[in-house]
Parts: sequence; C-alpha cells; structure tokens
Amino acid sequence: MEKLRLGLIGCGNIGVVHTDNIANGKCPEVILAAACDLKDEKLEAIKEKVKDVALFHDAEEMMDSGKIDAVLVAVPHYDHPKYAIMAMKKGLHVLIEKPAGVYTKQVIEMNEVAKDAGVVFGIMMNQRTNCIYRKMREIVKSGALGEIKRTNLIITDWYRPQIYYDSGDWRATWSGEGGGVLLNQCPHNLDLWQWICGMPTKIHAKLHYGKWHDVEIEDDVSAYCEYANGATGVFVTTTGDTPGTNRFEITLEKGKLVAENGKLLMWENEVSEKEFSKTNDNPFARPNFTFTEVETDGENPQHAGVLNQFADAILHGGELVARGEEGINGLTISNAMHLSSWLGKEVDLTNFDSELFYEELKKRIASSRRKTTTREVGTVDMNASFVKDHYHMK
Repeated sequence: MEKLRLGLIGCGNIGVVHTDNIANGKCPEVILAAACDLKDEKLEAIKEKVKDVALFHDAEEMMDSGKIDAVLVAVPHYDHPKYAIMAMKKGLHVLIEKPAGVYTKQVIEMNEVAKDAGVVFGIMMNQRTNCIYRKMREIVKSGALGEIKRTNLIITDWYRPQIYYDSGDWRATWSGEGGGVLLNQCPHNLDLWQWICGMPTKIHAKLHYGKWHDVEIEDDVSAYCEYANGATGVFVTTTGDTPGTNRFEITLEKGKLVAENGKLLMWENEVSEKEFSKTNDNPFARPNFTFTEVETDGENPQHAGVLNQFADAILHGGELVARGEEGINGLTISNAMHLSSWLGKEVDLTNFDSELFYEELKKRIASSRRKTTTREVGTVDMNASFVKDHYHMK
C-alpha cells in the first residue's frame, strides 16, 4: 500500500474540512477514495473538490466496495461507535471524530471490538497537536515541577447566540445531540485536561440547563474534582459568556504553568513549596522563583496532523496522535459531570456506573422536545423508531 485509500462517512461541516485538507495536499499519503452521505448535494460538493471520489448513500456498501482501506467517521455523536464497530469487523482501519460517543456504555463496546479487530483505531483529538499543550504535557510528565497540586481550566469562549441553536432541530436536544456544551464544544478540552493532568477520581458538578438559551441541555457548567494524589481541580465552561476566557492553569509542587492567549508561561520555584514551608522561618516569606515564556516548536497541524499520523501508523507502523480507545477518558468525565448534576451528589470515576448513566440519559431522551421523522448520514437527524430501538425504549 503506497497511499491510504480513505472513505469518508458523513459530508457535513467537519467532513468538508477533512476533504479540503486532502484536496489541498496537506495529507500527501491519503487519497479520498470514497464518500458517503444521504444528501446528493453534499456528495456532489465533495465531488467538485475530489474528482475521482466514489460516492455512496450507504456506509456499509462503501465499506464492502473494495475501494477503501480505512474510514473516517464524521457523523452524529450517537453513531460514532456504530460505524466504527461495523468497519472494524470488516477489517478496515478506523478514525472517528470526537466525541467517542454519547455514553460510555456504547464506547466500552466499541473498545472491546477494537481489541481483537487487528486494525489501526484513532480518534480526532486534534488539540493534542498544538505545540502549547504538547509542551505543557511534556513538562508535567517530566516531573521537573513535582506533583500536581491544583488544576484550573476555564473555557468560556465557546459563545453561541440563540440562532446557533435554532439553526437545526437536532441541536441542543437529548435525542439529537445527547448533551450540550460538554458533548459538543468541550470534548477537546476535557481530553487535554486528562491527557496532561491524568484522570480525576471524583467529580462534583453543577450544571445549568437552558440558563442562557432556549435549550433543554446544559449551557453552563462548574465542576470540582479530586485526584488520586490529593490534588484538586476546577472546570468551568459555558456558551453564554462573551467575551470569554480560555485559560489552563496547573499548580505543582515547584511552580506553575499557564496556557493562555497562545503562550505557555512557567513559574519555577527554587525549592518545592512543601520543603520551603517546612524549613522557612519567616511567616510571610515565599520561595524565590524564575519566570519564563516557554519555547515550543511552533507546530500546530491540527486535523491534517492527526490524519497524517493515522496514515503513517497504517503505512509505516508510526504512532497515532490519539488512540481511539482513549476517547472514553474525556467522555467518562463528561458523563460523570452530567450524572453528578442529575443525582445531586459526587460521582466516583474510578468505578463509574455506565449503566446508571445510560438509564438516566434514556429518561431525558424520552422527554426530549425534538421530534423528527427523518434521519440523515452526515447530520444528526434520528427518527423516533431509531431512538426507540437504539435505547430499547418501549
């Protein structure tokens, strides 16, 4: 195999981004060999960009065509595991868009299939390619600043006006999207949080549903977490603030890291806080520190970078930006925040109850305001029978 023959499932907004990257030569080892969507106009738009692409209305037919080696799943959240599992069982390599799914129960099933499939399985966590976050993780994992004491992630620059939610009946509904800001806008942020700092052990979250918009899902979130080493963390997000903030701060034993405004800033103490506190005899003293703006390699290839490394893993045995199995981590945090809000109590992530979350989610889907009669690949339309069958609802 000289180049990877890719089949795109879903030709919506993000599908077009991937198509443009391939068509513009940003992914030299990838050929867009096929594309699938129910809407003819979306397929024709892809055809205008890639002349030799084969077009399909049925994903399984595309998978069985012999024209592709791998699929990129860019359909609604609920269907990410469905098409990933279908493709893996047919021996095709799989790259899925974020999030891994809507609820951990379905993602656990997807990950189990991946164990025995013998294919490359990746997820489009493109923020991991950002030089700021790669360097931040490198410093934390090196131990140079000691153990983490506190994490603060404020991501409130996801502002959306009401017209955004009114632009599609699937948006901001439990049946159509499966959640709000946590599942739509924040999967990358939740992934970075756990990728750099590790998984929390406990979450206690307060979510507001339709606080700033006429929606049924969460548009305002404040969460507190604890880690195994005793560290604590706070995560705040909303689609209702403007101007917003995007600031990731990590306090460690020997200093602090702050990622904000495209810069990574570091404060490094001469001695650790713990040692200073034990040995210092001045009640108002603080350890001396050095401050630097951390240099990075400046690279931030985003979606094209993830796709290139996916191709490299298949063609040359290289490393993925993010293994598909890792998608469950950020989703578990998201699900735990929802469950904590619904139950009004702290949730244990070390033994997360996927079944309980699934049952609580079904209740919200059953009463969702969204009622549609059509389903489309590449959008998030689902008909009532699909919801009933998918969730075993009676």
